[in-house]
Amino acid sequence: MSIPKVFVIGGTGAQGIPVIRGLVTDGKYAAKVLTRDPDSRRAKELLLLSPNVELFCGTLTSEADLRNGMEGCDGAFINIDGFTVGEKAEMFWTMRVYELAVELGVSIFVFGNLDYGLRKGGYDPKYRTGHYDGKGRMADWLLHQHSVNRGKPFYHMKVAVFTTGPYIEMAVAAGTPMTPRFEQDEKGEDVVVWRVPLTEKGAVVHVSLADCAFYVRWLFDHPERADGMDLEVAIEHVHYTELAAAFQKVTGHKARFIDTSFEEYWASGPLSARAVKAAGVDADMTDPGTMNVKDNFTGFWNLWRDSGRNEGVIRRDYALLDEIHPERIRSVGEFFRQEETRARAEGLSLLERLVKSKGILKLHEDKIKL
Repeated sequence: MSIPKVFVIGGTGAQGIPVIRGLVTDGKYAAKVLTRDPDSRRAKELLLLSPNVELFCGTLTSEADLRNGMEGCDGAFINIDGFTVGEKAEMFWTMRVYELAVELGVSIFVFGNLDYGLRKGGYDPKYRTGHYDGKGRMADWLLHQHSVNRGKPFYHMKVAVFTTGPYIEMAVAAGTPMTPRFEQDEKGEDVVVWRVPLTEKGAVVHVSLADCAFYVRWLFDHPERADGMDLEVAIEHVHYTELAAAFQKVTGHKARFIDTSFEEYWASGPLSARAVKAAGVDADMTDPGTMNVKDNFTGFWNLWRDSGRNEGVIRRDYALLDEIHPERIRSVGEFFRQEETRARAEGLSLLERLVKSKGILKLHEDKIKL
C-alpha cells in the first residue's frame, strides 16, 4: 500500500531535518527532498531517518527540477532559504512552486513562513526585515490565492502556513544574530554574555526545532482544520534577562544579558563582519531592492524590541498552541533543562556544547556566514 509522499524544499536546513523526521519516522509519510548536493552530510543524514526518504537532485531556481520533483507527490512542505536566494528570488519562486503544485494536483501545501513584521508594524520602515517580509508577503499571497481559488473545478488543494521565529537553538550557537560570548566580570570570572540591542522590555518569539517537527506533522495529519490556517508558533516571548537567568540556573555558570546600542552591536556584534554584505548569498547588492545585513537585522531587532510580553508587534496565541501540542516546550528554562540532559547523554554539558558550537544553520556548514 502506498503512503502519502511529501515534496520538501528546505529539507537539509535546520528546520527541515526535524520536520522530515516528524513525517517519516513512524512510516505514515514518505518524503522526496530537493537537494543541490545529495552527497552532503545533511542529505545523507536524512536518508538514515527512514527508507521512506528519497533525495531528488535539483535546484529551487529550475522550473524543470521543481516540476519533476513534485510530480506524483501528494503534499508539499516549502521552506525556502531566503539567505541563499535573496528576498526577491524567494518571492518569485514561492509563486511558481504554488502554481506548479496546483497544476500537478498536490493535495496539501504547507508553507514555512516568518512574521510579516512590516505589515504587522503598520508599515513603519523601522521594522523592515527582508528575510521576514519576503516570506510574510508570500504567506498573505498564498492564503489569498487559496481563498479565491477554493471551490473552482480545477482546484483541489488545501493550503496551510506555518509561521515560526528564531530557533531557540540559535541563542546558544555560533554565527547567529544572538550568539553569546564569554567575557570576564569585575571579579575576573568567566560569564556567558548576550550583548544584543533588545532592551529590557523586548522579547523574541523563539521556537524549538523539536516542536516544529510536531506542528508540521499536525498540519499534514489534520488537513481539514489546517486548511487556510496560519499556525504561528513559539515557545514563549523570551526576554533575555530571563534567558540568561535560566541558562545560569541550569548550567551553574554565570550568565548575563547586556542591552547594547545598535552602534555597538554593528561595530563588534556577531554579524558585524558582514554588515554591508547582501542579506542573501545569491542576492545582488547593486540591486536597489536588496537589503544589506545591517539594515535587515536592524529591522529584525526593532521587531523584537517592540514585542515584549506578547503585547506588541509580534504576538502568539499560546492557548491554541497548548491545545494543538500539549507537550510543547513552554519556557526557555524548560528548553535549557532538556538540552542539558541531551548534552550529558553525549558526554558533554550544555556549556561545553556552547563552547564547541560551530553553528546550526546550513549556511554554516556551507561555510557561509550570515
